[in-house]
Amino acid sequence: MEIKQLVLSKAKEAKEASRLIGKASTDTKNKILLRMVEYLKQGKDELIKANKVDVEKAKEKGLSKALVDRLTLTDKRIDEMIKGLEEVIALADPVGEITKMWLRPNGMLVGKMRVPIGVIAVIYESRPNVTVDVTGLCLKAGNSVLLRGGSEAINSNAALVKILKQALKDEGMHEGVVSFIDIPQREAVLEMIKLEGLIDLVIPRGGESLIRTVTENSRIPVLKHYKGVCHVFVDRDADLEMAEEICFNAKVQRPGTCNAMETMLVDEAVAEIFLPKMLKRFEKAGVQLKGCPKTKKIYPNAMDVAEEDFYKEYLDLILNVKVVKDIDEAIDHITKYGSAHSDAIVTRDYNKAMRFLREVDSSAVFVNASTRLNDGYQFGLGAEIGISTDKIHARGPMGLEELTCTKFIVFGSGQLRQ
Repeated sequence: MEIKQLVLSKAKEAKEASRLIGKASTDTKNKILLRMVEYLKQGKDELIKANKVDVEKAKEKGLSKALVDRLTLTDKRIDEMIKGLEEVIALADPVGEITKMWLRPNGMLVGKMRVPIGVIAVIYESRPNVTVDVTGLCLKAGNSVLLRGGSEAINSNAALVKILKQALKDEGMHEGVVSFIDIPQREAVLEMIKLEGLIDLVIPRGGESLIRTVTENSRIPVLKHYKGVCHVFVDRDADLEMAEEICFNAKVQRPGTCNAMETMLVDEAVAEIFLPKMLKRFEKAGVQLKGCPKTKKIYPNAMDVAEEDFYKEYLDLILNVKVVKDIDEAIDHITKYGSAHSDAIVTRDYNKAMRFLREVDSSAVFVNASTRLNDGYQFGLGAEIGISTDKIHARGPMGLEELTCTKFIVFGSGQLRQ
């Protein structure tokens, strides 16, 4: 079967399944998710075995350390997937919730009800955990999901989908609720995003080039973020010990993620106190430092930072460091160079904290906390389907509510339009 027909058949299968999962009870959906948890626990060895094939091939191809890290499945990461599903099970089902209701002068009751979106296509790279995370959320919100992972994770994803489909089958649900396109060719993606009427929403998760390709070619609404150029601003009124821990975590804990810090901004009033110890700690951890002239004067080991560096998402142990005059310059810098993803201020000044929250226009803004916390699981949403920097429909980590839309419902008693 040619690629176009294969993709079309998978999308039709997902559409058919969406009608069944869309009307399934909360109890039915939770039973399916519990079965998925059970099978993931049983299948750990099989999953890690399949994943090792992908990891070895990725290393042979010379993929970056960040990509190999994203690709790798460990016992801990499988346990995190399982815990994510368990959290989704515990969350309230948004489907059918009536969010508003009001009475019109003619006696008609008008309201809004949450309903599933339908078929959600998720196009992603490297991370096999996405397969489970998005399936759990989409299913609980009454949607079917059409998955297209990257070729580098094809064995891992196939093994995961096999487990998820078995759980659906054993609970008597249409297996098309989880559909997987195992075609490595780019043409498969381009065919998917043409299927207006079958697919209701596209969510690309991966590098900027993938997301731009999908956005520029899709006939279907797309939710996305292009990149995560995230900042931490250390204010003159910061607890500097706290600032050091936050900045270190934001950069080093897992640098290959979209919510890792790429630029550290430091108020000039505390720069000479804060930077020497902080930058020495970064260097010891293997971070390559790029500093502005003021930074280099304080810490000569830093390389020169070019203006174009401030726009970069490194996804690696590389950090821009800039000394700023005050909070005004920090906010101006974030506004110019940031990607509206995750930004933080460290300060004990309440008024500055509130001003930063109001004026920094990002999907998540933090006071005295690491940008690495911009995550559905960390926010209590269960596993997330992605982080959106769009402003229409959803923004920030997308949990269950963001995977539904609303429709108007009307209760009448014979009203007619005059």
